[in-house]
Amino acid sequence: MGLKHYSLLKGTLIDYQEERDNDTPHFQVKVDENGNLYRIAVNVLSAAQPSELKYIVISDFSHTMTDELSKLEHGLHSVKSEKNGIALDYIRGNLFDINSMKLIPHTQTGPDNDLNDLLKMYSDRAKKQNGPIIYAFGEKWPTSNRPDRYFGFSPGQGIHDIHMNQGNSGRWKNDNGVYQDGGLLFYFPENKQWIGIFLAFQSQAIHTDDKTGHPLDTQPDDIHTTGKIRIVAALVNPKGDDYGKETVTLLNVSNDDIDLKDWKLLNHRKDSKILLTQTLAAGDSLKIELTGQDIQLGNKGGQITLLTPQGLKADGVSYSRSQIRRQGWTLIF
Repeated sequence: MGLKHYSLLKGTLIDYQEERDNDTPHFQVKVDENGNLYRIAVNVLSAAQPSELKYIVISDFSHTMTDELSKLEHGLHSVKSEKNGIALDYIRGNLFDINSMKLIPHTQTGPDNDLNDLLKMYSDRAKKQNGPIIYAFGEKWPTSNRPDRYFGFSPGQGIHDIHMNQGNSGRWKNDNGVYQDGGLLFYFPENKQWIGIFLAFQSQAIHTDDKTGHPLDTQPDDIHTTGKIRIVAALVNPKGDDYGKETVTLLNVSNDDIDLKDWKLLNHRKDSKILLTQTLAAGDSLKIELTGQDIQLGNKGGQITLLTPQGLKADGVSYSRSQIRRQGWTLIF
């Protein structure tokens, strides 16, 4: 089924409240959108065991979507769950390496050591600086005539499910879908910095069906899925005509020789691909020349994805237009 009202809230953070003691604690954020008030409810503890969340913070977030997000008016926007738009997908969108997510407790004695502290740090920074913008992806809840239970504004309205929304089992399975993940982005205009905060539950699978978002029957843990082959560089904007001059460089970071026969490289459209045939020795790199007849890399920002013969994602990267402005320079990931 998926989320019924996948949405994006863009506005100014003006207040927050921590929750540490109840059964389903959230970090509550009050957002102003030109006089209209909203609440963002961010899970800091899972109702499923194990309860600690997984998280990652990208302190210099760069992605094709940021240009589009900057153009959006402040407010609550309905988002289409489809590729090549602004919808988040932790697995298919190449936002970050999902295997790099770490566990974090929702509350713990001492400063700067739990999820509430993490969210408070960025919220305090947003309150103190001039003009930061917060973007919250998740599901809109129905507007209520009752005052908001945390901040008292009326009508009560807001957004929740600010976390990965696929790979669920059991009673949350109906929430599964692709291109409908939640997350928080902060933009700090003083230093033109984007920060991404992404959350997931330990109970969620990281290999999911491309149509339903349900967990695949098997969750393999082998050379195809543990980051042994990495996309480390790409020449996206060669000197002169791009056609036939673009390259992608892979690195085998493991101590195993890996046969890449029938592995695939895809661009951001994922409608064209190049089939690999080589064996990549342990510790070696491989520069793949793109003929232009297989795939081309977009100069307005894009993605590069590496898939195994089974169709599982082995690695993926993204880049923005600003990162490839200089012709002839190779981009390092």
